[in-house]
Amino acid sequence: MKIRRKKTEQPVRPSAVRFAPDPQQGLSAEQAALHAKQGYRNTPVEPPVQTTAQIIIANVCTYFNLIFFIIAFALALVGAWVHMTFLIVIIANTAIGIIQEIRSKKVLDQLNLLNAPRAVAVRDGEPLSLPTEELVLDDIVVFSAGNQICADAVVRSGEIQVNEALITGESVEITKRSGDELLSGSFVVAGECRAQLERVGADSFVSRLTLESKKSRRRVQGAMMKSLTRLVQVIGILILPIGFFMINNEHFVLQHSWKDTVVGTAAALIGMIPEGLYLLTSVALAVSVMRLAKKQTLVHELNCIETLARVDVLCVDKTGTITENKMDVTAVAVLHPEWDEESLSSVLSDFTAAMSGDNQTMKAVRARFSAEHSRTALKVLPFSSSVKYSAAAFSAAECYVLGAPEFILKERFAEVEPAVRSFSEKGCRVLLLAQCDDFAEDGSLCGTPVPLGLVALSNRVRPQAKETFSYFTQQGVTIKVISGDSPITASQAALEAGIPNAERYIDASLLDTPEKLRDGAERYTVFGRVTPEQKRKLVDALKAAGKTVAMTGDGVNDVLALKAADCSVAMASGSEVACQVSQIVLLDSDFSAMPSVVAEGRRVINNIERSASLFLVKNIFSFLLALVSVFVAFRYPIQPVQMSLISALTIGAPSFFLALEPNSSLVRGKFLRNVLYRAVPAGLTDVFVVLGAEAFAFAFAIPAAELSTICMYLMALVGFLMLFRVSRPFNLNRGLLYGGLVTVFVFSVALLGDLLQLAELSLGGWLVFLVFALLAVPVISYFTKALDWVTGRCRNAQERLKNMWLRHVHNGEHKNP
Repeated sequence: MKIRRKKTEQPVRPSAVRFAPDPQQGLSAEQAALHAKQGYRNTPVEPPVQTTAQIIIANVCTYFNLIFFIIAFALALVGAWVHMTFLIVIIANTAIGIIQEIRSKKVLDQLNLLNAPRAVAVRDGEPLSLPTEELVLDDIVVFSAGNQICADAVVRSGEIQVNEALITGESVEITKRSGDELLSGSFVVAGECRAQLERVGADSFVSRLTLESKKSRRRVQGAMMKSLTRLVQVIGILILPIGFFMINNEHFVLQHSWKDTVVGTAAALIGMIPEGLYLLTSVALAVSVMRLAKKQTLVHELNCIETLARVDVLCVDKTGTITENKMDVTAVAVLHPEWDEESLSSVLSDFTAAMSGDNQTMKAVRARFSAEHSRTALKVLPFSSSVKYSAAAFSAAECYVLGAPEFILKERFAEVEPAVRSFSEKGCRVLLLAQCDDFAEDGSLCGTPVPLGLVALSNRVRPQAKETFSYFTQQGVTIKVISGDSPITASQAALEAGIPNAERYIDASLLDTPEKLRDGAERYTVFGRVTPEQKRKLVDALKAAGKTVAMTGDGVNDVLALKAADCSVAMASGSEVACQVSQIVLLDSDFSAMPSVVAEGRRVINNIERSASLFLVKNIFSFLLALVSVFVAFRYPIQPVQMSLISALTIGAPSFFLALEPNSSLVRGKFLRNVLYRAVPAGLTDVFVVLGAEAFAFAFAIPAAELSTICMYLMALVGFLMLFRVSRPFNLNRGLLYGGLVTVFVFSVALLGDLLQLAELSLGGWLVFLVFALLAVPVISYFTKALDWVTGRCRNAQERLKNMWLRHVHNGEHKNP
C-alpha cells in the first residue's frame, strides 16, 4: 500500500486564553474543552496513511491509465471496438489495487489505534491516560523515562534527563528542572516531571521541523520501489516519441489506413506499458502488511519489508530480546569488612525508594529490598545509560552510587573483578553499591568510591530463543549482541541462546577510536558495556562495511541505534519512544515472531522479482520490435486483442498467483538487475522468432493475417517457456496453475478465433511456425549463456578495478604514514 501524506490545513484560530494550572491539579475539564474548541489541540501535522478517497484517486488517476484512455479513445474513433478488450484488464487491475489497499488501510488503522502514542495528563487533579492528539495547550503532562516529548513544554515540577539527538543530532543527555523548556521530539532518559504544554500541534518545534523538511525532501523509497519508479518513468518518456514515429511509419510511409495505423500503434504501445507491474508490487506489499498484522506485527513504513528481506546482520539487545524482560535479585555479596548484608539491605531500601521505577533493573532491586525506608534522599541522580549508574545523597557525608562496577571504579575495577566475574559467568547482571563523597549534575563522582557490596540479578533466556537464532544462522544472517550489560554476562546469555561465536566478546569501552570500533564491529559477536551513542556507531560501522543491518530493541538506550539501522524492530512492551521511531513494532513483544516477519519480507521481494521478469519480457520485446519496425518500415505484426490474451495468460494471472507463493530464500543482488537478467533472454527470443517469421513471410509471400497469427502463437510459446523457467521448482499449485493457463490458451484459440482475429494457417504458415517454435528453446538458452558470459566478464573487470584501487590506496598509505 502506498503511504502518502496529505497537507493538513490549520483553521484560523482565536487568540488563546492562557491558563496557569497547578502541577498537581492540571486543567479543569472546562478549560481543556475551551482550548479544544478553539483549535489548540495537539493534532499531528502528518496523518500516517492515505484516506479512502486518496487511495481511489491514486489508483485511478495514473499516467499510464491516461495513456490507456487515449489509446482506447483512438480505437473507438476508428471503430476498432474488438481491440479495446485490454480495458477489461486495466479496470480489473485498478479495482483489485483499490480493494486491497483499502483492506490493508483498515487493518493498519486498527493496529495504529492500539499502538497510538499516549500520555498521562493531569485534569481536575486526576491523572488520565490520553492519546497525545487529545492533549491541549496548557495541559499538565507527566513525563517519565521512555516517554517521547509530544509537544513543546515547560517543566513545572520534578527533574528529568532528556536526549535531543532525534531532533538536533547531538546525543547529549540534558538535565531539565522547573522552568526549563522541553522540545517536542526529544525523549526522556531518566527521572520524572510534570510539564505544562506551551506549543501544540502544528505550532510545536517538531511539527515546524517536519513541515520544513517536507518542502525540501521527497518520501523515501526502498531500492525496489526506486528501481520500479525509475523504470516506469523511462518507459513513460519513451512511449511518446515511439508512438509518434510508429504513426508516421504506419500511415505516411507504409500508406496504411488510419484504422490499421491506430490498431498497429496501439498494439505496440500496450506491449510497452507494464500495466500490472506497479499494481502487483503495491498489492503484494499491502497483502504482506495484512499478513504481518495477523501476526501482531505493525508496519510503520512499507519499504522496511524490502529491507528486512535483504538483512544479513541482526543486532539484538540482551534484555528483552535474548532474555525475558523480568529480572530477579538472586544474590548479594558484601565487599566491605565493616558492613554486613543487613546494613546493605537497609541502604538499598532507602536508595531504591528515592528512585523512580525507570527500568526493569531498578524495579527488581526495589522488589527485593522492599523494607520500609527510614531516610529521604536530599538529591538524586537518576540512572543514565551514558554513565551506567544512579546515585543518591542522604546527607553531606553520606552518598551512595549503584550501577556498573567498571564505570563506578574505572581503573580500580580490578579490586572487585574476581567477585564480579564469578556472578557474570553464571549469566547474572552485577551491580556495585559504593559510597562516595558527592556527585555532580553531569554524573561525575566526587572523591574515591568505596565498594560496599554486589547485587546479582538474573533474567532467564527466552524459551524460543535458541530456535529463533538457529533460524537466522541457517538463513545466513549474522547475529550481533549489543548490550549495556557486562560483556561476560551478555556472552553467557548468548551462548545459552545458541548464538554462533558468542564466546567472542569485548568491553565496548575499549573501542575508543573510530578504527578500533570499525575493526571490532567485524571481529566480535558480543559487545558489553555499550553506551547508547556506541550502539549507533556500531550500527553505522556495520552499514559502512556493506551490511544490511536490522536492529531490535525496547529501551531508551536503543533509540539512536534503532534510528540508524536499515530496519528497526521494537517490542511494544518497551519504551514509547522506541516504538515510535521503529519501522516495525512487535505488538506482543515476542522476539520468536521475527523469523516469520523476515520470511514474509523475503517472500514478497523474491516473488515480486520473479513476477516482474514476466512483465519485462513483453516490454523488452515491444520496445525492440517497435524500433525495428520504425527503421525497417514493416507493419507491426501483433494485434492489440492478441497482445491482451498473451499478457493475461503468460503475465497477469500467473504473476499474481506467484506473488503470493511461499519463498524464504535470501534476497541477493539488486532488484532491477535480477529482473533484467531473467527477462532479457526471453525478450530477445521473442524478437528473434518474430523477426524470423517476418523474414520468411516476406520471402514466401505469406499473407499479413497469417503472419499475425504465427507471431501470436510464437509469442505465446515463448511466454509459456518463460513462465516455465520462472515457476521452477514446480510444486502441485504451480503445476496446476501452469497446466490450467495452457489449457485456457488452447481453448481460447479454438473457440475465440474470430474475436482474436486469427487466420487459418496454410502449410507454409505451419512450417514457419514449427521452425521457429523448435528454435525457441535453444535460442533462449543461448541468450541466457551469452548474458552469463557478458555479466561474468563485467564482474571480473569490476573486481580487477577494485583490487587495483585497493592496491593503490594501500601503497599510498605506506608512502604517507
